[in-house]
Amino acid sequence: MVLLQLVHYPMPFGVWVESAVKGVLSSMLAIGLALIYRANRVVNFAQAELGTVPTGFAASFILFWGWPYFLGMGVGLVMALLLGAIVEIAFIRRFRNSPRMVVTVATLGITQLLLVLGILIPRWWGRNLASERLDPPVDWKFTPSFQLKFWEAQPDSYILNANHLIALVVGPAAVLFVAWFLNRSRLGTAIRASAERTDRAAMLGIPVSRLNTVVWAIAGALAYLGLFLRSGISGVPLGFAAGLPALLVALAALVIGRLERLPTIACAAMALTLLESGINWNSESPFLAYPIMAGAMFVALLAQRSSALRRDNDATSSWRGAEQVRPVPPALANHGWVPTVRWTLIALGVLGVVAVPLVLDVDLVIKATALVAFVLIGLSLVVLTGWAGQISFGQMALAGIGAAVSATLTWRWHVDMTLGLVLGGLAGGVAAFVVGLPALRLRGLYLAVTTFALSLATEYWLLNDRFFSWFPKAETGFDRDPLFGKVRVDTPTRFYAYSVLVLTVALLALRGIRRTRTGRVIVAIRENERAAQSYSVGVVRAKLTAFVISGIIAGVGGALLAQGNTSFSIATFTTAESFNVFISAVIGGLGMLSGAFLGALYLRGTRWFINDQAWQLLSTGFGVLLVLLVLPGGLGSLWVKLRDVGVRLLTGRRVDDPDVLAESAPAPEPVDEPEPDDTPAPAPAALEADPA
Repeated sequence: MVLLQLVHYPMPFGVWVESAVKGVLSSMLAIGLALIYRANRVVNFAQAELGTVPTGFAASFILFWGWPYFLGMGVGLVMALLLGAIVEIAFIRRFRNSPRMVVTVATLGITQLLLVLGILIPRWWGRNLASERLDPPVDWKFTPSFQLKFWEAQPDSYILNANHLIALVVGPAAVLFVAWFLNRSRLGTAIRASAERTDRAAMLGIPVSRLNTVVWAIAGALAYLGLFLRSGISGVPLGFAAGLPALLVALAALVIGRLERLPTIACAAMALTLLESGINWNSESPFLAYPIMAGAMFVALLAQRSSALRRDNDATSSWRGAEQVRPVPPALANHGWVPTVRWTLIALGVLGVVAVPLVLDVDLVIKATALVAFVLIGLSLVVLTGWAGQISFGQMALAGIGAAVSATLTWRWHVDMTLGLVLGGLAGGVAAFVVGLPALRLRGLYLAVTTFALSLATEYWLLNDRFFSWFPKAETGFDRDPLFGKVRVDTPTRFYAYSVLVLTVALLALRGIRRTRTGRVIVAIRENERAAQSYSVGVVRAKLTAFVISGIIAGVGGALLAQGNTSFSIATFTTAESFNVFISAVIGGLGMLSGAFLGALYLRGTRWFINDQAWQLLSTGFGVLLVLLVLPGGLGSLWVKLRDVGVRLLTGRRVDDPDVLAESAPAPEPVDEPEPDDTPAPAPAALEADPA
């Protein structure tokens, strides 16, 4: 990557030095991610935000109260240590018995909380910290005059100051301290032991919970130092968009370093930062760096071999995020009033769906149609995450690709909308295949990180009209022609009915797939890969099948969104929306298909259909954390509990009663007794005739 930057994206030497300093700071963020992954087996998406809040306070102390530079820096470091410990004790520790997928979503909720807090900090002083730079504590300047062949074509007049020097000293010192702490101290040895096998470490008397608190405090300190030192070089980073490039570099380095190899992760973060700076220096748009870094990540994945380490192959490190919902045993499902109540609820649900365009205004009907499309995208995550146990943070990118293909077919060639939905779904499936092929060869969170890179590359490059023009621009609209030239869908009510029909077909198709051998194999891979392999099941092929099916459903959902808006806009398919649909799916419940509807109704419905600001708080990071703390299995688990209580009230028997399960078990098939064999036994001489 460094050679690629030197040859194809040269920079003046001063800019190269500053980029190297930024690379050291990015490596601190990546190492913090790796530490938390080793301790908790989760990717902490709030890693950058752990440093945002103390950086905001430290910068405010220095800029608004006139504190000395190093005093403000020291106070911020103490606050970062405390914040990391508080986050672990208040939130992460409460999810210690939850699936790690739920913990990952909890970190996304923590991200939103810390982002809001980081933006509100300077307002307490009535000021704004956006892009503010910290003045260096000493008056020291240096203008590099060293030239190499790669930089001869460009003048070098860049001036380095004391902020660069401090970062160049403090950054490596912090990284070396972490290395010494993990390898030489007793606490570091205990942390590595608990990361290797948490259950065994606990049996040996190691205080795993307290060690996790220490790890989160160290990760918070690394994030703070990285952001604070960067504030004097490129300004105070605030907001989710400002942290995405740094998060991409850190996650890409995490993947290249196999999630745990700290020296490799640090070097990869520095190399990626140099490459990003070189691309930005030589191109008119900074967005070109995203696809190139994503390509570097894919090449690194293709070059890596499957790991044989116990940590990677151990079942305790699997990312099983949802249990399948237990059906009501047939002995109770057909008992008394249970069938009547079930069909009554189904009829009420169908009646509610039909009554939407009759009782809501036109603008709310349009939002309800968009909600149907988001339910489809949620279904794609149920297949990928609930069935296969894989995580994707790029579903909206797949949906955007399907939307762009469908909108182009309708806008340019007036292709029938149904055929456009099908082709849009196929485009999403092809994109999923291309991305999943390198990532799904390896166990772990590689797919989550690569789909995050795909989402950024798609948002800022692949579907950006500054680079490509094969799809319609946002301001370009198109008409919805009649289906097959006969059925009109140009009104909101008609298109809502068409969207519900598409959703129904998708639900029936997924229910059919789940009952086939393909569906059972996908779930078996999620439950225990090694056991499935012993039955000659191709693990990579099964995972890739699940991701392709997921991509097809997401592509259809994106195409439905574009057709509903009669235009294509990349603003609908951003990286932030990919996080939102993942949160929605987990909150709804990944164990059943209806969880996609519950999650979309919760996250989108509270924003679109409720005007009360208090209720809209449920869709924020605070609401997400609240739901997960109360219902780790999502809203679907609450529905299952209510169902079981209702069945017990109607029948007087529990769903999990062993007697009920025995009554519902299928009767064993009769075994035919073998007929007696009257053939005389062979003579001993005949047995001895064959020397074998």
